[in-house]
Amino acid sequence: MLYLLKNLESFWGPFRLFEYISVRAILAGFTALALGLLLSGPIIRALSRLRQPERSQALMGELAKEGGKVPTMGGLLIGAAMIPAVLLWARPNVLVLASLWSLVGMGLVGFVDDWLKVRHGSSDGISARQKLAGQGLVALLAVGIVLLDPAYRESFCEIWAPVLKAPLWSAHSFGWPLAACLAVAALFFILVCVGCSNAVNLTDGLDGLAIGCVLITTLILGAVAYLAGHAVFAGYLRISPVAGAGELAVFCAALVGGGVVFLWHNAAPAEIYMGDVGALGIGGALGAVACLMHQPFLLAIVGGVFVLEATSVLLQVAYFKRTGGRRLFLMTPIHHHFQKKGWPATKVVARFWILSFLCGLLGLLSLKLR
Repeated sequence: MLYLLKNLESFWGPFRLFEYISVRAILAGFTALALGLLLSGPIIRALSRLRQPERSQALMGELAKEGGKVPTMGGLLIGAAMIPAVLLWARPNVLVLASLWSLVGMGLVGFVDDWLKVRHGSSDGISARQKLAGQGLVALLAVGIVLLDPAYRESFCEIWAPVLKAPLWSAHSFGWPLAACLAVAALFFILVCVGCSNAVNLTDGLDGLAIGCVLITTLILGAVAYLAGHAVFAGYLRISPVAGAGELAVFCAALVGGGVVFLWHNAAPAEIYMGDVGALGIGGALGAVACLMHQPFLLAIVGGVFVLEATSVLLQVAYFKRTGGRRLFLMTPIHHHFQKKGWPATKVVARFWILSFLCGLLGLLSLKLR
């Protein structure tokens, strides 16, 4: 909305700055940060009045171990801070709208799950099947939003891998008709969004762990979105140019601003937990952003911690079933394995942040290996 102030350049020269994505991204981040600081106190107090769900000892934050009742559904704080910032500073296009819907829609699925847990004061929410169905429907509707703009239909089919100079998949692959290519791309989009949503949710088990990794991943994706939306930079790096993708940098900056406020309150000992409303929503949004700029495999590198957490759970379940009850790890997700080995929770979080940072650098490096 406020990007329209650039039209008032004739009245005051500095208004022209609002045309630049970099300026609006910075302002979106600071707007989300300011809104988060203003809203964090009231939101935490309101959530604290709700009956909190029971949490297993392995999943409890430091404050909860000491006897405190830490409120959940802290993802509402992130959404309340970042969504207005995106609406104020991003130039609306289907990429921004699809990402926003992925955030809100997946967050609604998580909210229902969190609300049932709060209502019953237990860890029982919606079933896994219902959760997956809801996430899949949200991702499918996000695809529909993108396809509303005919200009993006052929582009939506493109799927790139970081080390390749050409798309791994496109509308011209194997001579298939556009409808078939769109169906494959849509299915891949849904798998990435749902998978990333659940991977972030699995990572959310220690104070500050998930949001710290989210901030690092979001910063990298925001930078790549800016490059993808700039034809010159995209051409130099030989990454897929996507018209309008630069606005996703504004979206990512707002998410970083809201995430920083949440980390302030979620760092050990946590004052609030993210809950499914935050983890599912943010994970879905990251998956959407990566797919919409044709870089889902880059997300797998940059978000390596999320991949590691989800993979550890899948391996544990498969190994448990294969061996008739034996365990591959002491406990999963894998951050709890290191807790069981005697690492303090704060050390686990710090080391996983370092790993996330290294994954981010590796992802950036992969853009030059073409």
